[in-house]
Amino acid sequence: MVSQGSSPSLLEALSSDFLACKICLEQLRAPKTLPCLHTYCQDCLAQLAEGGRLRCPECRETVPVPPAGVGAFKTNFFVNGLLDLVRARAGGDLRAGKPACALCPLMGAGASAGGPATARCLDCADDLCQACADGHRCTRQTHTHRVVDLVGYRAGWYDEEARERQAAQCPQHPGEALRFLCQPCSQLLCRECRLDPHLDHPCLPLAEAVRARRPGLEELLAGVDKNLTELEAARLVEKEALARLREQAARVGTQVEEAAEGVLRALLAQKKEVLGQLRAHVEAAEEAARERLGELESREQVAKAAAAFARRVLGLGREAEILSLEGAIAQRLRQLQGCPWMSGPASFLLPQLELHPGLLDKNCHLLWLSFEKEQPQDSEKDGAGSQGGEEPQSPREDGAKTERKSAVQPHSRDGSQTSKEDRPQTPQEDGAQTPKTERAQTLKESGSQMPQEDGEAQTSRGGRSNKKRKFKGRLRSISREPSPAPGPNLEGSGLLPRPIFSCSFPTRMPGDKRSPRITGLCPFGPREILVADEQNRALKRFSLNGDYKGTVPVPEGCSPCSVAALQGAVAFSAGARLYLISPDGEVQWRRALSLSQASHAVAAMPSGDRVAVSVSGHVEVYNMEGSLATRFIPGGKASRGLRALVFLTTSPQGNFVGSDWQQNSVVVCDGLGQVIGEYGGPGLHGCQPGSVSVDKKGYIFLTLREVNKVVILDPKGSLLGDFLTAYHGLEKPRVTTMVDGRYLVVSLSNGTIHIFRVRSPDS
Repeated sequence: MVSQGSSPSLLEALSSDFLACKICLEQLRAPKTLPCLHTYCQDCLAQLAEGGRLRCPECRETVPVPPAGVGAFKTNFFVNGLLDLVRARAGGDLRAGKPACALCPLMGAGASAGGPATARCLDCADDLCQACADGHRCTRQTHTHRVVDLVGYRAGWYDEEARERQAAQCPQHPGEALRFLCQPCSQLLCRECRLDPHLDHPCLPLAEAVRARRPGLEELLAGVDKNLTELEAARLVEKEALARLREQAARVGTQVEEAAEGVLRALLAQKKEVLGQLRAHVEAAEEAARERLGELESREQVAKAAAAFARRVLGLGREAEILSLEGAIAQRLRQLQGCPWMSGPASFLLPQLELHPGLLDKNCHLLWLSFEKEQPQDSEKDGAGSQGGEEPQSPREDGAKTERKSAVQPHSRDGSQTSKEDRPQTPQEDGAQTPKTERAQTLKESGSQMPQEDGEAQTSRGGRSNKKRKFKGRLRSISREPSPAPGPNLEGSGLLPRPIFSCSFPTRMPGDKRSPRITGLCPFGPREILVADEQNRALKRFSLNGDYKGTVPVPEGCSPCSVAALQGAVAFSAGARLYLISPDGEVQWRRALSLSQASHAVAAMPSGDRVAVSVSGHVEVYNMEGSLATRFIPGGKASRGLRALVFLTTSPQGNFVGSDWQQNSVVVCDGLGQVIGEYGGPGLHGCQPGSVSVDKKGYIFLTLREVNKVVILDPKGSLLGDFLTAYHGLEKPRVTTMVDGRYLVVSLSNGTIHIFRVRSPDS
């Protein structure tokens, strides 16, 4: 598509899919233009017409079919002219049977077909042999005609000249060119038409008529271009507002984690309630933003398509073609100019963390959320505003400041404490407090404990649609319920490892032909990771900062699935084979695996000299020479046929951790297959266990793709709680890996990679 504000070229119009019908995907035949300026074959439109109406396949706009049928839609003379030029260039093959001369048969040369053509007259549109071409240049009537070499014409050297000499033909009088415009009838006329029914009508030559009407079309086009600029700006502002919301949500999530670290296990249930409320708010805001973005992008595409068509016609069309489409183009551009659009982004309610004054009181809620409208950027720069309105110097400072501010009542200028009732209330979206804010306010006024029952009736917010109420209701389904309470091993401290966001980066590179599909991750050298992109058949290297380091070559035709890095070698599975290659791509050995499993998980042993692979419910371990070192079934022979390990990893302690899709559990076993622990409880939310990773202390990080979570288990497989959730930016996580025992790398379904530093409880 021609970019906004640029002039279309004839070569681009001829070489692009502009001359192809979007319905039959072939070259246009009898092109007809709809009022929305999209062009299709007449026969294709006839198949879509139903009940006197027709829906455009591209912009989905419904238009009425004229009483005379689809043949009464405007004939696109502009497209017809380009098609004539394409057909003339494509006719015949100069290397296999040259086209015949068009004049030799007319001169009675005694042959049914003329000699081989070597030239073409651009004015007559005829192929000529060398003798006829020489004679064509010497006659009185044709000596001014432009005769060019046929090879150069077929190569496209003379497209511009041929286009200038094209003349639209009158459909009523074949052989007569359209020369006039009847002003009262707005109809194109040839000389014959001018002398018959339009004799008394005022008519203008085509060139003069185009000069008179072009400024009006250009003015309308400029108006639509302005609308496109505003739509694009609105779309960018909408995305920026959503990004700010996600950033603030991630920051508040970190504050929640930091505030909860110093309390005992009795407060964890309240923390999960607050995090659930935060997730619900972010997801509801994302749902509304997706609808607005979809509407903006749809309107932008429709306006761009109409503007590009009008620009092509004005830039490349002949006078007759421009005038024939002038009415339809003007009507469409006016319609787009008058089309209303959303003038600003949605005003998101940014969540803010508040801590109860009785911070050490175990009998009350210490955490809850408040939501504030986003402040204008100029007021943020002034530094004035409510709590949490200042931009922090760094994420760590922001968390520390917020915790200190929330733990102490704010002071007035004279040094006295200001109660919550004296502070101005935060304006809500509909002018009323949310139920959670009302409950917090009541608690502060009365000093009583906040009720914990989830079934308590809450007043719905004013102005909220039924659709949003249904959406909120869906958040309480089993797929969004909070994880169970931590296991007994946290009885002493109540603390968990927590994530600190490091960076995020895409994995699609300029040479990729398809969107990445990450199926494997592993550490590769100091502070590097190796990414298995099955869709693009590549092993890509990235630093932990997102810098692209190149690829590890793979054998031709291989689509790497799971990958593991050993000492000076890389092991990966592809189809039903296990490969070991050097860093420069040389294959050291390959082993055939069972065909009964669609994919095989690969993991490196802690020593780095052996590789483990899951094969039909059991684990096989190979050494660097490709010999089978050991083979076992988790749980022993009694579990034969009862296991299906889809994901596999190893711990620094030498144990194996796998996701068993047949038992729907996470199993931990030693090197002999003896099961140390297994978890398949409600903490999986009914999901199939996904990718697993283990940090340096043996904590297990399990991916639950369907609910956008990464949960944490202790070294024996007991569930501890959530580690990453949707407000950390997770959207359909696929695979994970642990780098240096303290960096968790998470890949998403869209090819993006998030990196989090795992902060241990005792750090």
